[in-house]
Amino acid sequence: MILTHRFVPKVLLLVLLFLGTTQLQAQTGNSSAYPAQIISPTIPTSISFCGEKIDLTRYNNRERMDREMLSFCYMHSTSLQLLKKANRYFPVIEPILKEEGIPSDFIYLMVIESHLNPRIRSGAGAVGLWQFMPKTARDYGLEVNKNIDERCHIEKSTRAACKYLKDAYKKFNDWSLVAISYNAGIARISRLVAQQEVKKASDLYLVTETSRYLFRIVAAKAFFNNPVQFGFRIHASDLYAPLRYTKKVISTGIANLAAYAKQNKTTYALLKDANPWLKDTFLQNRSKRRYTLLLPVASSLYYNPSTIKPYRKEWVVSE
Repeated sequence: MILTHRFVPKVLLLVLLFLGTTQLQAQTGNSSAYPAQIISPTIPTSISFCGEKIDLTRYNNRERMDREMLSFCYMHSTSLQLLKKANRYFPVIEPILKEEGIPSDFIYLMVIESHLNPRIRSGAGAVGLWQFMPKTARDYGLEVNKNIDERCHIEKSTRAACKYLKDAYKKFNDWSLVAISYNAGIARISRLVAQQEVKKASDLYLVTETSRYLFRIVAAKAFFNNPVQFGFRIHASDLYAPLRYTKKVISTGIANLAAYAKQNKTTYALLKDANPWLKDTFLQNRSKRRYTLLLPVASSLYYNPSTIKPYRKEWVVSE
């Protein structure tokens, strides 16, 4: 049956009531004692970031954590997509962080910056998984021009972010301050630390966006460490499988990427998806730089639930 617009609100209301009742029943085991309700996630007494304990019993810390946990709990479609996409991107990002000597908790900074979208662009012009502005990207070795934007290059942008984080750590010698400096800038956080005479990021008086930043990161950590606690129960077959690629190094331009893709037994769309740093229909390369193109392995492009393995076992349920 085709629904007319006047029936849509009623249908949405029924769906929301069903979801609320289902979540309550899962937590209480009672199917009839209560009407549909919204449940607040349990706030832990503390959480660690890069090995440093953050006390969540102090009211302002607890309430900031509560706000961010509620966001992950009730932004259902966004949180579900993050879990699914993490199975594809975390296996690429985490080894780079480890190799570069960056604490693994910074993967959650990348999550809140980009929602795991390599092409995402902010209103201010920041781009990619690590949301680099053009000047900062170039300062850290990324190529950004009309033809190429390596802010969208997963590996290169991650290594550039690691360089920034290490530079910030040399300044602060504290990973929490490093994290909020990613949002507000090293100079501004240095000035605020001096003005307010405190040593911890959670003790600083900050503008709202930066005040939320560290707690968004640790709430993301709590979510990925135990999504079931937030009401999310998914199976391995729901996750997005990592894709496999062959690598081809080139040092010349490519006049027509669609023709190049066809020659390599793929499509223009799949080539662009594998190499989101390619901005145009061609690769100019007048300077004869060496680029590594990823060419998708055909057998990895098709959904096969029996072969999907969770990157972390806590992301999925078995029943």
